[in-house]
Amino acid sequence: MRVAVVGAGPAGLLVGSVLAGRGHEVVAVERDTGPPRQGVWARRGVMQFHHAHGFRSQVGQVLQEEWPAAFAAWMALGAEPITFDVPGVGPVPGGHRSRRDTFERALRATSDGVAGLSVRQGHVDGVVSSGGRVRGIVVDGHPLEADLVVDASGRSGRATDDVRAPSSLGGPCGMAYVDRQYRLRDGAEPGPMANPLLWQADFDGYQAIVFLHERGWFSAVLVRPTADAALKRLRHAAAFDAACAAIPGLAEWTDPARALPVTQVLPGGALYNVYRGQRGIGGGPGLPGLVSVGDAVATTTPTVGRGLAMTFLQVRRLLALVDAEADPALVGEPFDAWCEDNMVPWVRDHIRVDDDQVRRWQGGDVDLTRPLPSDLILSAAQVDPRIHRAAPGYLGMVDLPSCLDPVEPLARAVYESGWRPPRSPGPTRDELVDLIEAADHQDG
Repeated sequence: MRVAVVGAGPAGLLVGSVLAGRGHEVVAVERDTGPPRQGVWARRGVMQFHHAHGFRSQVGQVLQEEWPAAFAAWMALGAEPITFDVPGVGPVPGGHRSRRDTFERALRATSDGVAGLSVRQGHVDGVVSSGGRVRGIVVDGHPLEADLVVDASGRSGRATDDVRAPSSLGGPCGMAYVDRQYRLRDGAEPGPMANPLLWQADFDGYQAIVFLHERGWFSAVLVRPTADAALKRLRHAAAFDAACAAIPGLAEWTDPARALPVTQVLPGGALYNVYRGQRGIGGGPGLPGLVSVGDAVATTTPTVGRGLAMTFLQVRRLLALVDAEADPALVGEPFDAWCEDNMVPWVRDHIRVDDDQVRRWQGGDVDLTRPLPSDLILSAAQVDPRIHRAAPGYLGMVDLPSCLDPVEPLARAVYESGWRPPRSPGPTRDELVDLIEAADHQDG
């Protein structure tokens, strides 16, 4: 079978390498030139490339199952396994610490040695179809024949727009963020941690997170409502540094005596929770021979690190369908049905959580007139420990968000009593704005 893959990011390389390893002829088309021998890999067009990342256990599991050579290369570049100690369960795998740059370098380097896979630089102009099915793609004005086209171009990819329905669920989530990468000085101890992956603090109107990466690298993240124009100025280095120094916990991590910044402050822009299925234009059945995967299907807020896990779960399912189906043109419909059952619930969960978080940041109280979002259900376990019994399946993405439904009444009772999640110690939103203005004035 001839396969054309649009995009050579994690989804495209995993699909392409595994299918090539099973004897298929695969061409992955990617605009990026690939990592340079020396210096920074810009990876233009992939907004999140240099931003904070979390790698859940599903990423390593799928790599070990489907492409163990790439997993080994990732470990060799320094990725660090994480173990969570779950009460009543014991140690469980929690994923890996790594930068996205480290991860993609491992995949790209390993793919170079996969027989039957070629990564071609170019721009995909669109798909070619005839006789009611896709026959290939157009690359820089020239046709490339294929029996199966896999769109792994990401949320912003446009190559399949002429034959694929737009997103059917979600949109901007009302949040934006800025972050900066640092590296611990030699011999410096890490700062405070909420768990083996990250530290998090929730304030009146914003959020601070530290994602720990490999070998002492970490990212400091500040998340705000998109509509809060005053906090938008956190993208300026002086304002970002002033905020980090004023926030307990974050100040420890970014203390110049402990860590050195290794990037500029990186504005992440608006965040999205979006689902886009395999349907064709007008909502009819998708065009046979074309299947989309990864962020081209489901995009979620990166602050809880589900994106790559969702992508790799999709890829694993798609590979199983391709293995089982003699005609590759027929995999789109069953894959779409699986995504409806297994990806849409996570997108809906993110929409509910993020919408409610922004509303509360803007002064709203816990809304007891409708089902509680997942974050509030889990927070209530501080008062009612029985809620913990549903947490591992949700937090580990072993179970769908509906696994929290049985304990939602317990959480509701907690909030009906008047309890509210405590804020982390640190500047309020208004105090943070004052700090930003003072820092801008001094910097100017």
